[in-house]
Amino acid sequence: MSDQWQRPRRGQGELGVLVLSALGEAKDPVSAGWVQERLGGDLAYTTVITILTRLLTKRAVTRERAGRSFAWTPASDQAGLAAHKMRKVLEGESDRQAVLASFVTSLDPDDERLLRELLGRMEAEGEH
Repeated sequence: MSDQWQRPRRGQGELGVLVLSALGEAKDPVSAGWVQERLGGDLAYTTVITILTRLLTKRAVTRERAGRSFAWTPASDQAGLAAHKMRKVLEGESDRQAVLASFVTSLDPDDERLLRELLGRMEAEGEH
């Protein structure tokens, strides 16, 4: 096959992000076919199902029976999904303190100040 006909491969996780983004635009639970159509129809239906199933395993989406199929929704908003990804990365590291220290020291001053405010507020409210 000639290079001109090959599509560039997407990066790992990119399809999941696209699917989550499409789900985020829906007002109600939607079918895998709706997601496929929303993404321009470039992906095979089975690929969309595979991605949705992987996202379900990661608890990034939920599904409910809709006839013989399922209707899908994101499990949380974009901020919640980003926080979930950050926790998963942290959980995969052996030296959590070093990772957190590196993260905090790489923040710009405004983000660092915001993080300190949020932590102070959580402490004041007795949350963990």
